[in-house]
Amino acid sequence: MHAKHRGHEAMHAEMVLILIATLVVAQLLLVQWKQRHPRSYNMVTLFQMWVVPLYFTIKLNWWRFLVIWVLFSAVTAFVTFRATRKPLVQTTPRLVYKWFLLIYKISYATGIVGYMAVMFTLFGLNLLFRIKPEDAMDFGISLLFYGLYYGVLERDFAEMCADYMASTIGFYSASGMPTKHLSDSVCAVCGQQIFVDVNEEGIIENTYRLSCNHVFHEFCIRGWCIVGKKQTCPYCKEKVDLKRMFSNPWERPHVMYGQLLDWLRYLVAWQPVIIGLVQGINYILGLE
Repeated sequence: MHAKHRGHEAMHAEMVLILIATLVVAQLLLVQWKQRHPRSYNMVTLFQMWVVPLYFTIKLNWWRFLVIWVLFSAVTAFVTFRATRKPLVQTTPRLVYKWFLLIYKISYATGIVGYMAVMFTLFGLNLLFRIKPEDAMDFGISLLFYGLYYGVLERDFAEMCADYMASTIGFYSASGMPTKHLSDSVCAVCGQQIFVDVNEEGIIENTYRLSCNHVFHEFCIRGWCIVGKKQTCPYCKEKVDLKRMFSNPWERPHVMYGQLLDWLRYLVAWQPVIIGLVQGINYILGLE
């Protein structure tokens, strides 16, 4: 291999420069696209996240992943269909947040177990259970991939559904100007009454008041912030203090996990495209 590539140092240096330049330019373009047209950026990114792994799954005959992908896609498609209907059914917001919160928790737990399996293998603890290192590492990496991939995919679908539902209910709009006045007795996330009278049929729920004094169902506002990736009030757009909302230290890692998933979205969705672009430039210039 060294003999084959001897004397090609200049070509290799040129290829490295092309790679670095493409990464920098692509990053700048993606940042500008996200800032100027966030809706189209999120839709294209979501489509890539959803479709690109399917190509490698079919090509490599990973049928277990394909079965899970089909099940997840079928249920998510149904939930997304319900979230985009007008008028919005009263039970739809709860259905959407329950489904995506379930996937969020499963992906979070799966990622943690996978990470622990990888670390245990690196420290040789797999030998205590007479498990081969390659088997333990494959198991850990597989779980880590499942957790991170479906965690990213779930958050993107949840954000899209949250936008559609909130805009349909009318107390939230992307422009910042709500189309309806918010009553003190109505939750802006689900559009239902916050407090239920004793003689009325309904469920008595815990409530949460933001720093802007707007009150919501605790389940709804947590779903809005964690699942829907929103860190502003659904009505007035004031910044939500997540540290105050998640006073329990065991809940704070969920926020950091969400930030990790946002970073991984770029790695999974756009990195293969950038590498393919670099390969195309090298091919056009005749570099090997």
